[in-house]
Amino acid sequence: MTTKKHTRSRTRRAPGRARANRPARRRVLLVDDHPLTREGLAAIINRQADLEVCGEISNPAEAMSELSKLKPDLMVTDMTMPGRGGIEFIKDVRAMLPELPMLVLSMHDEILYAERALRAGAQGYLMKDAGAAKVLEVIRLVLSGHSYVSPQMSSRLLGAMMGRSPRGSKSPIEKLSDREFEVFQLLGSGKNTKEIAQTLHLSPKTVDVHRARIKEKLHLKDATRLLHHAVRWVETARSTDLTQPG
Repeated sequence: MTTKKHTRSRTRRAPGRARANRPARRRVLLVDDHPLTREGLAAIINRQADLEVCGEISNPAEAMSELSKLKPDLMVTDMTMPGRGGIEFIKDVRAMLPELPMLVLSMHDEILYAERALRAGAQGYLMKDAGAAKVLEVIRLVLSGHSYVSPQMSSRLLGAMMGRSPRGSKSPIEKLSDREFEVFQLLGSGKNTKEIAQTLHLSPKTVDVHRARIKEKLHLKDATRLLHHAVRWVETARSTDLTQPG
């Protein structure tokens, strides 16, 4: 008795055809000095069918040197990192790659930072406590060419633009220009005039001019009070950052 063997025909796909039929995944560059934040974000993003992380970088200087090689479709960045300040970093990236969308993901109060970030060239500002689903939603929104701030911030910006509400929050910090704000942050981080000048690529004399303007705007009588105020402000911002998730 002869037994016939039934074999299933298998269609062999040409190598690479399955991949070729998939939509290209959009490349996201993460710039954040907290390793756990980068790793957590990368894990969330890489699980998506339409997104992938093309690089994880801890500081602005390295990001500037790697941007052209990594060719991201979107950069997600924190605001405060070692070296170059967040606002100036965004401006530098905008000058280098005018078409690159940027999303700021930070624990720092959007009242103080969001408008500055958008003016500098970012397309969105989102707080880190928004949750994974919201982060992915906003990433896709910015990649599609739209801008994002929270509904509360959007209403505030629109009201200020149309003159229906006072521009600025109750905090006098918001009266500072972007450059003065950078100097103020660096002062609070313990840097002296020479170090601030090197970090921001300014002359020490220019830094002193900014310090004088900051004192005037914040109604501080002398350099000692300015330093104490800056240190307290930075320590408060850092403690908020460290006590929040991811």
